[in-house]
Amino acid sequence: MKTTNFNTLKGNVSVVGMGGEGILRTYGKDNEAQAVIKEALAQGITYFDSAKAYSDSERYYGKIWGKNPDLRQNVFQTSKSAARDKKGALVDLQNSFQRLQTSYLDLWQIHDIRTDDDFRAIARPGGALEAFVEAREQGLVKAIGVTGHHDPYILTRALKEWPVDAVLMPVNPVEGNMEGFLTDTLPAAQQKSVAIIGMKVLGASHYILPKFDISPELLIRYALSFDITLPIIGCSTPAEVRTLASVGTNLKPLSDGEKKNIEAIFKPYAHRLAFYRGVR
Repeated sequence: MKTTNFNTLKGNVSVVGMGGEGILRTYGKDNEAQAVIKEALAQGITYFDSAKAYSDSERYYGKIWGKNPDLRQNVFQTSKSAARDKKGALVDLQNSFQRLQTSYLDLWQIHDIRTDDDFRAIARPGGALEAFVEAREQGLVKAIGVTGHHDPYILTRALKEWPVDAVLMPVNPVEGNMEGFLTDTLPAAQQKSVAIIGMKVLGASHYILPKFDISPELLIRYALSFDITLPIIGCSTPAEVRTLASVGTNLKPLSDGEKKNIEAIFKPYAHRLAFYRGVR
């Protein structure tokens, strides 16, 4: 598996990463989840996404890192907090450490910013942003980030105004047909030289993949064509992990023509498939 320098995060991560969805966002699926994590490790994937909100995800990781501390030192473990106040965010961080069986995070992210009210609550005195900056200063986390898939303009504002090292945002052909994330957030992140992590890479495309013969591999390559730091994909089986890893190992850039052809296929469905924005 190839690696790429994670810019401001000062570390090496795989070209593709393990997302927090799939089998990881479940309860009581220890054997299945650990099989997916172990396959990712075997395939050279080093970036592992998680969040307090993702069911037993942190605990699944923790059962592996706790027994294999050397493995933990060689991976890039992330998590998130959706708390909007400083106290709540710091409690979330300590709980994440406990569940993940680790003493630090490589990246801790302000989770799912959606509205002006979110922005104000996080940024005010005593807001969650203070907890994130403090945790980074204390070395509890190596880097901080912000995530969002609801309102690209709120996410862009947070990215520009807050001292973050990374942004997690949607990158897919649906967004290639809409204004916002790829037209505003992405350039802002590139201008600020922060790490750009692509999510919703497959989106709701399972509705049209069989009809138009579009493979998950093609959508991952589409995301990588935007010169992001890496995309993350949730996996449910070891076979899906191998598919993800194969794209990272055998990168085949898309031409501009190929990108436009994919976007044209998605165009009639874009508004409906952008359900994660909360649109109707």
